[in-house]
Amino acid sequence: MEPSPGDDSSPNSVDQPSAPSSPPGQPPTAHTKPDLSSGNQPAGPGAAGEALAVLTSFGRRLLVLVPVYLAGAIGLSVGFVLFGLALYLGWRRVRDKKERSLRVARQLLDDEERLTAKTLYMSQRELPAWVSFPDVEKAEWLNKIVAQVWPFLGQYMEKLLAETVAPAVRGSNPHLQTFTFTRVELGEKPLRILGVKVHPGQNKEQILLDLNISYVGDVQIDVEVKKYFCKAGVKGMQLHGVLRVILEPLVGDLPIVGAVSMFFIRRPTLDINWTGMTNLLDIPGLSSLSDTMIMDSIAAFLVLPNRLLVPLVPDLHDVAQLRSPLPRGIIRIHLLAARGLSSKDKYVKGLIEGKSDPYALVRVGTQTFCSRVINEELNPQWGETYEVIVHEVPGQEIEVEVFDKDPDKDDFLGRMKMDVGKVLQAGVLDDWFPLQGGQGQVHLKLEWLSLLPDAEKLDQVLQWNRGVSSRPEPPSAAILVVYLDRAQDLPLKKGNKEPNPMVQLSIQDVTRESKAVYSNNCPVWEEAFRFFLQDPQSQELDVQVKDDSRALTLGALTLPLARLLTAPELTLDQWFQLSSSGPNSRLYMKLVMRILFLDSSEVRFPAVPGTSDAWDLDNESPQTGSSVDAPPRPSHTTPDSVFGTENVLRIHVLEAQDLIAKDRFLGGLVKGKSDPYVKLKLAGRSFRSHVVREDLNPRWNEVFEVIVTSIPGQELEAEVFDKDLDKDDFLGRCKVSLTAVLNSGFLDEWLTLEDVPSGRLHLRLERLTPRPTAAELEEVLQVNSLIQTQKSAELAAALLSVYLERAEDLPLRKGTKPPSPYAIITVGDTSHKTKTVSQTSAPIWDESASFLIRKPNTESLELQVRGEGTGTLGSLSLSLSELLVADQLCLDRWFTLNNGQGQVLLRAQLGILVSQHSGVEAHSHSHSYSSSSLSEELELWVGLPHTTSSAPELRQRLTHGDSPLEAPAGPLGQVKLTIWYYSEERKLVSIIHSCRALRQNGRDLPDPYVSLLLLPDKNRGTKRKTSQKKKTLNPEFNERFEWELPLDEALRRKLDISVKSSSSFMSRERELLGKVQLDLTEIDLSQGAAQWYDLIDDKDKGSS
Repeated sequence: MEPSPGDDSSPNSVDQPSAPSSPPGQPPTAHTKPDLSSGNQPAGPGAAGEALAVLTSFGRRLLVLVPVYLAGAIGLSVGFVLFGLALYLGWRRVRDKKERSLRVARQLLDDEERLTAKTLYMSQRELPAWVSFPDVEKAEWLNKIVAQVWPFLGQYMEKLLAETVAPAVRGSNPHLQTFTFTRVELGEKPLRILGVKVHPGQNKEQILLDLNISYVGDVQIDVEVKKYFCKAGVKGMQLHGVLRVILEPLVGDLPIVGAVSMFFIRRPTLDINWTGMTNLLDIPGLSSLSDTMIMDSIAAFLVLPNRLLVPLVPDLHDVAQLRSPLPRGIIRIHLLAARGLSSKDKYVKGLIEGKSDPYALVRVGTQTFCSRVINEELNPQWGETYEVIVHEVPGQEIEVEVFDKDPDKDDFLGRMKMDVGKVLQAGVLDDWFPLQGGQGQVHLKLEWLSLLPDAEKLDQVLQWNRGVSSRPEPPSAAILVVYLDRAQDLPLKKGNKEPNPMVQLSIQDVTRESKAVYSNNCPVWEEAFRFFLQDPQSQELDVQVKDDSRALTLGALTLPLARLLTAPELTLDQWFQLSSSGPNSRLYMKLVMRILFLDSSEVRFPAVPGTSDAWDLDNESPQTGSSVDAPPRPSHTTPDSVFGTENVLRIHVLEAQDLIAKDRFLGGLVKGKSDPYVKLKLAGRSFRSHVVREDLNPRWNEVFEVIVTSIPGQELEAEVFDKDLDKDDFLGRCKVSLTAVLNSGFLDEWLTLEDVPSGRLHLRLERLTPRPTAAELEEVLQVNSLIQTQKSAELAAALLSVYLERAEDLPLRKGTKPPSPYAIITVGDTSHKTKTVSQTSAPIWDESASFLIRKPNTESLELQVRGEGTGTLGSLSLSLSELLVADQLCLDRWFTLNNGQGQVLLRAQLGILVSQHSGVEAHSHSHSYSSSSLSEELELWVGLPHTTSSAPELRQRLTHGDSPLEAPAGPLGQVKLTIWYYSEERKLVSIIHSCRALRQNGRDLPDPYVSLLLLPDKNRGTKRKTSQKKKTLNPEFNERFEWELPLDEALRRKLDISVKSSSSFMSRERELLGKVQLDLTEIDLSQGAAQWYDLIDDKDKGSS
């Protein structure tokens, strides 16, 4: 075969690389110098590569200047360029740190023995586990097997991602229909096992291994969404942790092991090197966030209590039990106190040493609890109790970390760790434990609660728990594990579409949710859920099967947990028929209950107020009536720590501006305006303002009140609509986070309306914190009467919190059978119904409710105890005036029901709501007032520029006119009224309170009313009058009237007040009982003073 003309240079190109290299000490030019004698000899490849490298480097540097050029061309300031440069430098720093960490880790794994010998004097935590711990074995043979299998595992992963994961991602969202894996390589660096620890003797039917794994791999996985030209991926990853492997059950047939369970006891550490679009995740702040989110995903199925189960034999019995086994036990952690903590707070740049504001974090696996903060204390007393589920012994640890609370970053004060196996061995541990990494000690009491498979000792546990004061949650008597397996024949959605079912399981206020199974009416979940139970005899499990949108319910089930108490081994394993579903729709679940029992040799009943000592469960007490079955009756309630901590949020909807016009006339040819109103949503309640007709800048001036808690994440949602005959048009919405309002106490802002071209809404929000004192009640009532708007309901003056704990000695049904009682608490038109406790005359409700109180002097609390199907068992009426004279406005004791049989243990506490931003400042002193005197303060106030600020510089003052030093009433009687200019609303306000000692003409008592006229106008626009009172000389009105006019005009007016009486039913004539005329220029309108004015006849001048 003849060579082609182009092959002439082939020998040169082949021979050149194989030429011998220059000996040491001689330059290599003899072999690299080109032959210049041949004119047609092309340049070597090295020159072209060098030129390409220079051009590439130049191009990269040129690209760096492109953002700077674009910023200048757009007209952005140099600050944007500096911000972008800082962002890039931060990203580069994170990337370099990750790459350096990967290189070091790979070097360690490549030559572990040499580096271990070289660094033998390193700290112990840097050594492999097989060096640090004698019972951890080095399994190099296992690493060789993994290295041999690694390429084939990569092939399996590529097939799994391409054939299973990618179709699932494409089906989950229409925007991801072009999602694909473009590259899947696990790399050449396999996972390594640094040490293996075997736990012998734990269980004869299982083998327990702990693998200390370390993966520092060059994995590369790239994905692409072609529709959006989006590429992303991972290139390099680190994963370090302890993986527990359980081989169980051991069977008598091959392969000997029935299944393999794998999980991480503690969250492993993770570090990922991103590529493509995910490079953004290496930006400082996002880097730790992205790794945390991925770790949360890993924890969702590979960190206790979750585990990965691989069955090795077919038809394995009780797979659900292996996938989610029952806990080994429960540890009740009493976080009591700490002492000798270090001081972290400094003042005056460290010159003055303060104390600390300590709080504690308690962790067991993924279960985390945070105590309350104790301010300015180095020896804090917490007294809090937590219950944690223990899945693996040994392995899991109790960790307590103590921090000093600071506004920016909390200071570390120390930590302690303990293996849960020590608590299991001791049963009860009560000791002071030293804090590592700091100074001081923490006092813990740890109790191991065993799980009993029968209800024999349930009553004993319940009686013991009733005498225990536990914060923040009451102690649990049992634990319920729900194995959610599958469902059958769920109903289809509209259009015969397959649903995406998920399940919500609830017990009281605790709700768990399963994953969603897409497009399947016979879903398989295979998930487990755990609940703590305070009283299994009365609690219920509520199951809701819903579509993943939560809007469509596919079926429901309510199961009284008392059924489990009579089932074998407290277990139900069966199909359950769903209600509100298809005729054949059913749910398969396995429910397992276990009673939480503390070894009786360690149990001692706590001391209760009113008793002299505590009792031991094992020893009979010499005192009469003391026994295990009858703990001492509490004399006071024990509500949880959040009881009585609610606040009241006062929402003032003021006005809006620049709303869009929605009304159209003549088929859209004529553009109108809008008829706007506001809808508010907060804390499960909704409010609606009145409609303002034909106005794009409406003014509502309405006040709404709602009881709120300090739960984070709450939002107030305000939506503006245009009122129409058919469907109201949307005019915009805005949301306000309550965190800032609850922290600062006040917010007054114009909020831009979203989802519309224009418009903004003016809201004023105030947090009212209840105060346990009645000294300011009268001032609060007067302030509320002054700031009350005509369109709003009466403002609340107090907040009533009621905690109903229990009842005793309720009457029996038909004389022998105990009732199933529940209670209804009513204040005004608001009621709260408790749960129903089945078949007992001594129910424990443990429920609380809060009520807004308008007039604490006249309202009352009504309690009715009723039986399910038996009617009223007893009732109680408690006047709130009793609370006003009680210590701290609180009553906490046993109350006898009015039928003479039965008592309830109840706590009722009142808190007065004092507004700090109402524009009115109340004073409790009294002073005489002359209508002819002109206050100097008004002159100063009028001279100030008019403002609508939410917190004006000058606050109006209230005084009491009912002083015993007042002058006696005149011959015609007196009228009591308040006259005040409300600058916030630009209105003149008058409140007619009452009259006294009116004149009686003739035998019959008059039917008085009060007429007001704002002179010099005498038309109907300025005329106001009260309602008419029948047959009295001392009428009470308490009615409010307003005139909308500027302050300077109000000062030029006179207010004419006439007290009149109807002459007869058939006559329109009115008898004048007396009148008074007030010149507003002579009255300090900055004072909201309620004053008595003498009534005179029509010719005299009034005085006060």
